[in-house]
Amino acid sequence: MLSPANENELSEAIAGAKGPLHVVGGGTRSIGIVTSGEVLLISGLTGIELYDPGALTLVAKAGTPLAEIEVALAAEGQMLPFEPSDMRALLGREGVSTIGGVVAANTSGPRRMMAGACRDSLIGVRFVDGRGEVLKNGGRVMKNVTGYDLVKLMAGSYGTLGVLSEVAFRVLPKLGGATLIVRGVGGVQALEVMTRAITSPFEVSGAAAVPGEGAFLRLEGLDTSVTYRTGKLSALLGGFGEIDVISDAAASAALWARLRDVTDFADGSSAVWRVSMKPSDLSGRLVPVLGGELDVQYDWAGGLGWLRLRDGADDAEIVAMHQMIQTGVASHGGGHATLFKAPDTVLAQVSVFQPEAPGVAALTRGLRAKFDPMGMLNPGLMGGVA
Repeated sequence: MLSPANENELSEAIAGAKGPLHVVGGGTRSIGIVTSGEVLLISGLTGIELYDPGALTLVAKAGTPLAEIEVALAAEGQMLPFEPSDMRALLGREGVSTIGGVVAANTSGPRRMMAGACRDSLIGVRFVDGRGEVLKNGGRVMKNVTGYDLVKLMAGSYGTLGVLSEVAFRVLPKLGGATLIVRGVGGVQALEVMTRAITSPFEVSGAAAVPGEGAFLRLEGLDTSVTYRTGKLSALLGGFGEIDVISDAAASAALWARLRDVTDFADGSSAVWRVSMKPSDLSGRLVPVLGGELDVQYDWAGGLGWLRLRDGADDAEIVAMHQMIQTGVASHGGGHATLFKAPDTVLAQVSVFQPEAPGVAALTRGLRAKFDPMGMLNPGLMGGVA
């Protein structure tokens, strides 16, 4: 195992590697199977290098624990806008989530529909490519830049194009909030509730639905504003059914942490998929044709679905369902279906990520050839050289 303590050691480790490398941050949110490679552990690159609350910017080394960053931000009444999730319970992992892993997975919670994804708050990166060269893009302050946007390219690349050594973020003031629950709605009706809420003038920052429980709508801001908007939104949606309001900020936050981390599915389920597509296609077309063997939880106002296959399904059943889901996504308007959790025996048989269209696949191959020409970094994880 290679465990560099700084960027220079990281560069030397990659440049001197004799074979493929399996890049690991905290190991809490990795998915799929990397088919080969010596472990390259990034957790030694730690520390907040710059935090300027007045400028709303934070710079940290990639191995810095996410919890350390969140504590530092909370002390100044600030937060990461994109609400990163904690996947340890769902994936059955231990360890410490790192900020580099958050970026590598482009982790984005319920606030994504208002504040954008992780990549939208990312303003600068430093990373080492597959040849051991140190590259940087963006900066430590918010500004417009020209040239290739490598910042967004690195977000969601799962360490296949380069190994992050430093990341810089735009941060925002931390907000209090309340949650409005419309009881008893599900499926298409829950989608209508969420759509009406997010298209209203009442600034909803979270919209999720759990069949059997109802639709959940979050409003954030100053207390007086939240109280006013909650009342107005309740009146707007009163015709859909019984409405409850969680006005305690801590209780509301706990509910959204549960939805964000998908802890309802953290029970040893056979397989879990993460599906992102047009809301009406997801709940109105894809889910109905998959049958009654799947439990579903919706987020992003219906644009994100977490699908869980019943316990006890064997490998053949999981593979068949996986193929059905990815084919359905491709045929129902497009999107992305990722096999987020499954037995290793299944992961070894399938493409975990949604297959790319031929044109996109050609672009992807060109990028890998540029940044990792020898196929050194997480080979096989996202369809690269195995």
